Amino acid sequence: MNNPLSMLVTDLYPQLQTWRRDFHRHAESGWFEFRTASLVAEELDRLGYRLQLGREVINAEARMGLPSAQLLEEQEQRAIKQGALTKWLPYFSGGFTGIVATMDTGRPGPTIAFRVDMDALDLNELLHPDHQPFREGFASCNGGMMHACGHDGHTTIGLGLARVFKDLEPQLHGRIKLIFQPAEEGTRGAKSMVEAGVVDDVDFFTAVHIGTGVPAGELVCGSDSFMATTKLDVTFRGVASHAGAKPEDGRNALLAAAQASIGLYAIPRHSEGSSRINVGVLQAGTGRNVIADHAFMKVETRGATNEINEFVYQQALNVIQGAATMQGVEYDLSLMGAAQSSEPTQPWVEYIHRQALGISGLDSVVDRREQAAGSEDATYMMERVKSHGGQASYVIFGCELSAGHHNEKFDFDEHVMAVAVKTLATLALNLPTFGSKS
Repeated sequence: MNNPLSMLVTDLYPQLQTWRRDFHRHAESGWFEFRTASLVAEELDRLGYRLQLGREVINAEARMGLPSAQLLEEQEQRAIKQGALTKWLPYFSGGFTGIVATMDTGRPGPTIAFRVDMDALDLNELLHPDHQPFREGFASCNGGMMHACGHDGHTTIGLGLARVFKDLEPQLHGRIKLIFQPAEEGTRGAKSMVEAGVVDDVDFFTAVHIGTGVPAGELVCGSDSFMATTKLDVTFRGVASHAGAKPEDGRNALLAAAQASIGLYAIPRHSEGSSRINVGVLQAGTGRNVIADHAFMKVETRGATNEINEFVYQQALNVIQGAATMQGVEYDLSLMGAAQSSEPTQPWVEYIHRQALGISGLDSVVDRREQAAGSEDATYMMERVKSHGGQASYVIFGCELSAGHHNEKFDFDEHVMAVAVKTLATLALNLPTFGSKS
């Protein structure tokens, strides 16, 4: 099967590159993926997939870090000006920018799902001739939005799989689901899709990433380095007063935020695994001679396990409450994102490993690789699949990068997309030899 598949992917590569560069040029941050989602929906519909869109695959109450209604409307109008297909936008309006495409082969077999993400980062891309996307005319045209993590490549891989699966449909069994997720950055989107039930029928689940420091030509079949995380915004509300004439009448929100910041970094580490805490933003006050009546913080906790992250998070809540009490101010908390830790299921990792051997473009296939600890909300999907008796993993395709992830100079070797399509398609093509839930 590999030879016809390789030929299909070779012929498809120019289209992969075209898709990827178009998505890169029109980068859209989380919950703003109106143009991207409309183009993805159009291609999947053209191919004949059964589509579930927007509110069908996103639970409104489970969304996190949602922008204001005004910003969502402004970004939808921006997307229309940049070529979003308006026939699809009613499904996605309001930030419901998720898609699930299903192929039912009509032949007995399990359900296999692949998850790719679509969103960009809130980052300005480098506009300089030394940067290939700028030099070749596909740098982001949207200020403050850049594909600096490879999600443009992930979306393209998903579309490439859709094309290949239609061409090879007579050789497939069971059902194939392609999940196009919004708002992965900030770990905001996956939980809402899980709560909508999109993976409840899945037997075998695979999430996809490129790069992440994995050497070019290497496939990691079961990445397990992701930390559980909770991301929250904190707003302190005090009372303004003249700092010289009547300081006793004030309630200092700035001081509460400063004390909270120091206290958060003093949270003890946990003996059972690594943990992290960070205050990434602190904004407060209006003037030199005014007791600050407001302060705003962006905070995140992380833990090697869900339990460790929960420990740090609960300690953080105590610190924030204590700081507010000390200064006599009120405070509000908003949950902006979250992800779990998740262990891939070993039988599925081993199956991926076996199928990847001999794939052209892969020089090394490993089960695990020690990596710097980040977080990824596909873990919600993995855990839900496992809780229903299915198997799940997270694969990483190593490739050459021009700079590290989340960097204004980020770019990647586009040939990795073809390698990923070949490898992932092989998992579905040979799945009947593996079986169903076990």
